[in-house]
Amino acid sequence: MAGEVTAAAGAAGEAAAHGGGGMDVIGVVVLLAAAVIAVPVFRRIGLGSVLGYLAAGLAVGPFGLGFFDDPEAIIHVAELGVVLFLFVIGLEMQPSRLWAMRGEIFGLGFAQVLVAMGVLTIVGVSLGFPVSASLISGTGFVLTSTAIVMQMLDERKEMATPKGRRMISILLFEDLAIVPLLALVTFLAPGGEEVTMAHRLTSAAIGTGAIVALIFGGLYLLNPFFSLLARYGGREVMTAAALLVVLGAALMMQAAGLSMAMGAFLAGVLLSESTFRHQLEADVEPFRGLLLGLFFLGVGMALNLTTIAENWLLVVICVPAYMILKMLVIYCVARIWKADRAEALERAVLMAQGGEFAFVLYSAAAAAGVITGQDRAVLTAIVIVSMVLTPLMIILHDRLAPKIQPSLDGVEEARDLHARVLIIGFGRMGQVISQPLIARGHSLSIIEKDPQMIRDADEFGFKVWYGDGTRLDVLHAAGAAEACLIVAVPDDKEATTRIVELVKAEFPMVPVIARAFDREHALELVQHDVDFQMRETLHSALAMGREALVKLGDDPEVIDEVMEEIRNRDAERFELECVGGISAGAALILSNRNTEPA
Repeated sequence: MAGEVTAAAGAAGEAAAHGGGGMDVIGVVVLLAAAVIAVPVFRRIGLGSVLGYLAAGLAVGPFGLGFFDDPEAIIHVAELGVVLFLFVIGLEMQPSRLWAMRGEIFGLGFAQVLVAMGVLTIVGVSLGFPVSASLISGTGFVLTSTAIVMQMLDERKEMATPKGRRMISILLFEDLAIVPLLALVTFLAPGGEEVTMAHRLTSAAIGTGAIVALIFGGLYLLNPFFSLLARYGGREVMTAAALLVVLGAALMMQAAGLSMAMGAFLAGVLLSESTFRHQLEADVEPFRGLLLGLFFLGVGMALNLTTIAENWLLVVICVPAYMILKMLVIYCVARIWKADRAEALERAVLMAQGGEFAFVLYSAAAAAGVITGQDRAVLTAIVIVSMVLTPLMIILHDRLAPKIQPSLDGVEEARDLHARVLIIGFGRMGQVISQPLIARGHSLSIIEKDPQMIRDADEFGFKVWYGDGTRLDVLHAAGAAEACLIVAVPDDKEATTRIVELVKAEFPMVPVIARAFDREHALELVQHDVDFQMRETLHSALAMGREALVKLGDDPEVIDEVMEEIRNRDAERFELECVGGISAGAALILSNRNTEPA
């Protein structure tokens, strides 16, 4: 967090310095304060960091407190955050994986962009605008915000999932699409039909040549380059080299008329199998986070409230019209490509906004005379409003969307089970605990709420029933009242506590042993009168500590004495915490009071 604010402040200082002397330090302090206050508050209330940055930018921008009057300069610098983000994504995409995604990039991505262009053009035509202006307006909105979607996927930990990769594929195609779309602007401009075929072929050849040159350099030059620096340079030189490669590739693509983000992505892909991949990712990652935070601040500053007020009716009509129609297109295309309803809906919500490439497209269209300067301002405001609304829509989606129900095909629910031992949860601990019980011939009833885990267990000869042990009716159906022992070992801390609480309240004569996730959880289970609890990593950690002493050559008898002392001291501290309700730190002091230092 501190790093993000620092980089944001540095760029703000640069922007302020261009506007006059003495304001650079003020710009740094203002952005530091805005981000430090807004982002934690918004994350604390569940609105996410993106909305926090946007709100902070609006507060300190020209339509808030007025500390900055040129937000576009900050956005221009901060777009490098998107570039670095794409480079990090490229590092995770080996060429083989990228090739495997070609159908999603050029099939799914192309279909979504093309259909959305046609549908969104209807909005402008319906409002009475010329077809060419309507086409450019709708097309700009088709280009999703890479920064927002990537950040949301990152926060939701979905970037490496199949549905996350499909969204990334679409974003990659949209990055590629900016090139023909800018050519479309040239064609739609007054006199654009007279652009020669030779000019178009030349532009295509330059772009292709830049891609070929980048691929060649990545395959044959980058590894020797980084090997040389690793041998003779320092850590800071490697960091500088990583930034040089990313920004150099981005600038090469931009000079060839392509997307900077696409150049950075290709550089990442070419380095994805390099021995320096992990170091490069570690070097670039801090800058990526910093500049992305600055980008969102800049977008918040750029929200032109005057333009929105002057054209409020148009904004009120276009923002929901564009977003709803785009969501419908994304949903339908996703369903055609065999995505389930939940994934299609989530993709539609995440990608419903316009993006940063719309600013580029609208600027080019205004310069070419396809749209007026006033139209550009309104369209830019519409895109920014959609970007601001997206985090709120995602929150509503997460709260209101129906929860995904797991498929129960091939799974039987727990009904009228009778066994001496009821095991709740058949994860890594449940599987191990069941083995000595089976070896001694005790009958088991095993329930688990993950259908896939039940199917996997069935392949190895275990009969596991479907059931949620936190529900009293399921416990009755699983035979908890007749069991001689209940073992609570689900892969969920809260669920374990709830099971112990239910069992002790409803079946007080049945002993229950439970898995504790950590020391605090163990104390919580003791408070609920669990008969036996064990921290899941306690004995494995002690065993590894003992082995570490063995490898270091300590005397075996001394090792045994030390380990026994540690076990006794831990048990004593735990007893003090249970009886007195004191903190772990206080228990540690009391238990060590008469202990000589090792």
